[in-house]
Amino acid sequence: MNGWLGLTGAAITVAGVIVTAYFTYRGGRTAAAIQAEPSQRAADLAAFREIRDDMQKDIDELKADALSMRRLVRAFAGYVSELTAQMRGAGLEPPVPPDRVDEYNRTGV
Repeated sequence: MNGWLGLTGAAITVAGVIVTAYFTYRGGRTAAAIQAEPSQRAADLAAFREIRDDMQKDIDELKADALSMRRLVRAFAGYVSELTAQMRGAGLEPPVPPDRVDEYNRTGV
């Protein structure tokens, strides 16, 4: 009978060691994840800032391009207006502008 009790006690001890090892392993992983979270958040924040800065740079470039194009269109519209006036002054009738040009001349947009 002592043999069976010894084997049962050994089996229970081995099972206890396995359960303890499992919980220790699980706790260690959880602790590592908790410690890694702030550094991961800092890395994410740095990446998001870099992306934001790149996008802001692109937006600023697009705004500058749009402003430059607006200035070019306004300058060109003034130039064409002067040429049209010169043609009319010389007795020539200029061709009718396209609808979009006529709309720009009326609204400025």
